[in-house]
Amino acid sequence: MQASGQEQLHAVPSELPKLVSGRYPQIEPAHPHPSLRMSKRFLMGMLPDNIRLEAHFTRLAPGAPPEPIGTHKHTEIWLIHEGRVRLMTAGVTRDLVAGEIGVCIAGDRHTVYNASQSEPASYFVVTVGPPE
Repeated sequence: MQASGQEQLHAVPSELPKLVSGRYPQIEPAHPHPSLRMSKRFLMGMLPDNIRLEAHFTRLAPGAPPEPIGTHKHTEIWLIHEGRVRLMTAGVTRDLVAGEIGVCIAGDRHTVYNASQSEPASYFVVTVGPPE
């Protein structure tokens, strides 16, 4: 049985739902509030062989600050939807525009932010890897 959207948002890895083939609509945040970085999750759960899969959509306002530089056990894939984002992976910074894809391999340091001070940017993120 699949967990509800709110259960997925707060689940710890050992409690993540087993994902099945099918449709996963966006999950509305429990307490939406305007901010420079707004994200909506589609899914977060476990695939066979103990592989965690998560997908979300993020919209960045013009001038939104960078997310903190970090690393993960999972690989992240950004699919740019609109605007221009600046993606730093493993010490190399690249600008990506709508229609392009960026990848950060598990363990590499990374950050992403809106490269524009006047236009919004948005992207889909898919993460695949072990539970964290």
